Amino acid sequence: MSIQHDIETGKSDLHNVSALVSDAMVQVAKLFQNEVDLAKGELGEKVQKLGGALGLLAGGAVLVIPAVVMALFALSSALISAGWSPALSYLTSAIVAAAISGALFAVGMKRLDAGSLAPQETLRQLEKDKETMKGMVR
Repeated sequence: MSIQHDIETGKSDLHNVSALVSDAMVQVAKLFQNEVDLAKGELGEKVQKLGGALGLLAGGAVLVIPAVVMALFALSSALISAGWSPALSYLTSAIVAAAISGALFAVGMKRLDAGSLAPQETLRQLEKDKETMKGMVR
């Protein structure tokens, strides 16, 4: 009777272990789905933010072009009135415009840094999940 009892206990233990493994797999699948949903939401938010920023930049660029051109003509006119040759005054205005556009380009590239567009919350949560899974395996 003792052997029969051990066999029944072993079957029961095997069933319990199977149920625990099955539950763990279901939880891992749910966790993975939640992480995918979080990543989608965060990436969508980042794309929307990027699109809005690019739209504002484009609108500002279109509206500022005439103002910059007029300011450069005014600078050239002032330099010509001060006695500079027309060619030298236009060249000076072009150098000023190149310096301003270079500075704007550098600032714009800095703001489009990939690190600031990464889904930080999702990455942090995935790191926590990885640590949790390591703890479960031990």
